Order: sequence, then C-alpha cells, then structure tokens
Amino acid sequence: MRYLAFDLGASSGKMALGEFDGRRLSVRPVHGFKNGIVRMGDGLYWDFPGIWANFLEGLSKACREAEIRSVGVDGFNNDFSFVDARGELLMPVRCYRDPRTLRHERAIYARIPPRELYMHTGNQLAPFNTYMQLAAMVENGQQFFFEHAENLLMLPDLLVFLLTGNRVTEYTLAAETQMLDLNTRTWIPEILRAIGFPERLFAPLVMPGTRAGTISPRVSAELGIAPIDCVSVCGHDTASAFLAAPADRDSAILSSGTWALIGAEAAAPVISEYGYRHNIANEGGFPGHHRILKNVMGGWILQQLRQDFALDGRAFDYARIEALALAAEPFLCAIDVDDKRFFAPGGMRKKVRDLALEAGERAPEAPGEFFRTAYESLAFKYRGALEKLERLLGTRFRQLNIVGGGSRDTVACQFAANALGRPVLAGPADGTAIGNILVQMIASGEIDSVEQGRRIVRNSETLREYEPRDAAIWDEKYRAFSEKYPG
Repeated sequence: MRYLAFDLGASSGKMALGEFDGRRLSVRPVHGFKNGIVRMGDGLYWDFPGIWANFLEGLSKACREAEIRSVGVDGFNNDFSFVDARGELLMPVRCYRDPRTLRHERAIYARIPPRELYMHTGNQLAPFNTYMQLAAMVENGQQFFFEHAENLLMLPDLLVFLLTGNRVTEYTLAAETQMLDLNTRTWIPEILRAIGFPERLFAPLVMPGTRAGTISPRVSAELGIAPIDCVSVCGHDTASAFLAAPADRDSAILSSGTWALIGAEAAAPVISEYGYRHNIANEGGFPGHHRILKNVMGGWILQQLRQDFALDGRAFDYARIEALALAAEPFLCAIDVDDKRFFAPGGMRKKVRDLALEAGERAPEAPGEFFRTAYESLAFKYRGALEKLERLLGTRFRQLNIVGGGSRDTVACQFAANALGRPVLAGPADGTAIGNILVQMIASGEIDSVEQGRRIVRNSETLREYEPRDAAIWDEKYRAFSEKYPG
C-alpha cells in the first residue's frame, strides 16, 4: 500500500507516491505541472480549474500504478473561495499577491491597528493574510459573498471538498488566517467583528492527521478508481515541509521555495513586543510542533528575474543561473529582498536596479550580476532573520537545515552557510510531499510520531552538507548590509 501526496506550490504542483518498506521511505513523482498567476483586469488569480484538472490527472495516474492507502493535500496558504449550500464555487480564487490589500492597507489597519492584530494572533503582519484579503473585499463593497456563501474554504481544503464532498478547515491553514487564537484554537470575535465576517462561514476545524472522508462516488466513477481515504494533513505546505526536516533539534529550519521561511519549532506561541517589532510569525503545526519563523521573499526574485530575461529571448535554466551567478563580481550590491515593490509580479530587473540606485549601490547590468545580487541579498536576510529568532527564543542554533526545492540550489545553500558562518544541511528536496506523507503514515498507524518519521527520513535521504567559506569577508559585508537594512 502506498500513500499519495498532492503538493501545490505557487510555481508548480506535483502528485507524489510514497512507499515505506519498514525502514526506508521512497517518494517519487507521478505527475507534475506548472502553476502560475493569471492576471485578469486589475486582479491576480490562480487557474483553479487547471489545478483541479491536474489533481484528477495525477490521482488517476497514481491509481493505475499502485494501490493507494490514502491521499493528502497541501499547498500555499491564505487563498480561498466561497461555496454555497449546493457546493457551487461562488468566485474565482484570488492570488495572495493581488494588489487590493496594499491599496486598502491604511483603511484595513484603521479597523484594527497592526499591534493589536499581532498581539491577538502572533501571525506576521503581511498583505497576503486571509484577514487582509477579506477586509479588502469589505472595502470594495463585496460583503454580498458573506451573505450568500455557506462556507469559506482555504485552497487545500477546497480541493479536499471537491474530492470528498466534506467541508473542513484544517488547523495549520486556519492558524495563518490572522483570525484564529493559537492557544484556544477558536476564532477571535473582535477580528471577525472588525470586518463583519460571520463565524458560521468557517467549516469545522480539524487537526492534521484527521480522516477527512473518502473520495466521492462521483469522482471514483469519473476516474474509474476505487474509493480512497483522504487525510487532512498539514495543509499549509510550510508546516508539511518542517515535519520532514531531519536535522537535530539544535538546527534551525529553512523551507526554501518561492518563499523562504526560516524558523524553529517551539512548544507554544511566543507573542511579545519584540516579536511584533520584528514581525516574527507564530504558525500552527502538527500537535506538539508549533512553528516560530521569519518570512523572506525567497526564490520568487530569482523566478521573476528568470522570467524577465526570458521575455528578452534569453532563457536560462537553473544550472545556468547558478553558473552565471558564481562567475559574476562578488558583492557588487545588496538589496532588501523584502522591499514591498518586489511583492507583485513583473518588471523585476527594473525593481532591483531602482532599489540598488536608491541605496547608493552600483546597479547590476549583466544577468549574472542580477542573479548574484539576489543570492547574496537572500543569504544576508537569512542571517538577520535567524539572529532575531535566536534573540526571541534565547538560544543559538548550531546549523541550518534547508528543506524543499531550494535545497537543490548549490549556490543558495553555500551562500547561506557563508553568511551565517554555520554549516548548512541541505535536503530533503521533496520535504513538503514527505511531510504530507508522514502525517498520513501517523494517521494510518504505520508510525507513531513525527520524531519516528524524521528518523526514517534520515535513513532514506541523501543529504548534502555545506561548510562556511570566506567567513571574514561575508561577516564584514553582512554588517554593512544590516546597518543599511536593519529590518
């Protein structure tokens, strides 16, 4: 019997099969597809029908290849749609990068000030949060969706609903909406009242590892497959990725993909004035695996630079990007990769050049200079984020474990080791799918705990180690960077 993970990322999605032989876990993709933002008018959306079609295609392929014990769904967080009592989708799924939240940011924060919002939830303050998106809808006069909907469903939960017919709100998804109390696991009335959002629209809250239902007869008949159990895994992809981190507890974890999320696990939320000042996020995880982390813009900047050059007819694969970056002049300039102008898609080269010139830096010109600037600046941001986390938690981490697709990027991993002055352990690259599968294995009773799952990952994966290089020059450049960009 095998486990099936559907892992939806902002730039791609995949269906992966996991098989455990009693000692090792093998995971292999059976279907993959590109995902991306669709611009319609002034709005940014996801191609949700295309995502659903690929989900079904991957499910069909997997069932033709193997007998499946269960399936789980994870994906990026905060995006949602509404469904009515009949299960009809009431609106297309907006992308969290949609500019409507930034347009209405001042009015939204007039409803609940940022500090109060943070102290309620411990979630980071960010324009992409679900609360911000709902509040922007209110500012746009779109409360009629609240009146006609039966449920709000987060994107992974929406896929589970279409698959099984059951409506649930998985905890790790709910925990990042900026509307849930992480201690009591209840919705916060003050926040809901601020935008007039009815609590009745939330489907029942379930913890990861809960059986969400069985594939509906309609889907089974359409695909010609037998009914399969669906498990609510850690629906937030970062929560799944963290579960697969095999390093020791004295290691920080970096989930590296379109976003880079650097953090550690803690027994409970840590909500403080220091956390508010530095926008440190508290995020829900599998029971006993609460996460505290900093969000960095991540591989998005490299993805967008690559897209910019492709529009000029210069297509670079990632191996070429790494080679060009290594060949470029070191420390030409450094930029704050979390600058708000980078949040929206498009025009990344101009945005990088503008920010460099505004900061009094030499602006990059050649492709390799752009890529190296992004790599070095990301590494500096990782160090700054880690230092703030260590101060909040009162600890020092011995090394960094990078999981997710970014662990394959040798330049990113080496530069992170250089900037941190600490070893980096890279892998597993399929960490999100593995974490998804581990929760299914716990739900089935095949393993007892996340800790046992991590031991299995250590036995199953080939991990790569990076030692710091040129520590003195990286330390000097980081200190100059942190003076210019203290945030």
